[in-house]
Amino acid sequence: MYTSKKPYMYGTGRRKSSVARVHLYPNGTGAITINGKDIDEYFGLDTLKYIIRQPLETTGLTGKVDINATVSGGGLSGQAGAVRHGIARALLEVDEAYRPALKSAGFLTRDPRMKERKKYGLKAARRAPQFSKR
Repeated sequence: MYTSKKPYMYGTGRRKSSVARVHLYPNGTGAITINGKDIDEYFGLDTLKYIIRQPLETTGLTGKVDINATVSGGGLSGQAGAVRHGIARALLEVDEAYRPALKSAGFLTRDPRMKERKKYGLKAARRAPQFSKR
């Protein structure tokens, strides 16, 4: 438990090339702020908002905690996954009894999938140049 003006729990989440720093304030109203904006302003798609709220629904804390997240890098999908990972890690600081539920749902596991590197002689990781018949 960290203390600034209000006590909070901290969790770092990562997904692809996105990194999220999540501050979870217990006894809140359910407000989720990402990079200074409301979740509805930052993420337009409902699926991304659903991804972020999954750990809260699993533990039954929807509407009971406030979340303030700072995300950098990657695209919107990767950032949503990073915030979800950070929220799950912060929830473990609230109560260690949430671990079995979060672990079985797969929210604590860092997704290792990354972009495959480009190989020489190819246009991308696997995309070969097209040759025409002569």
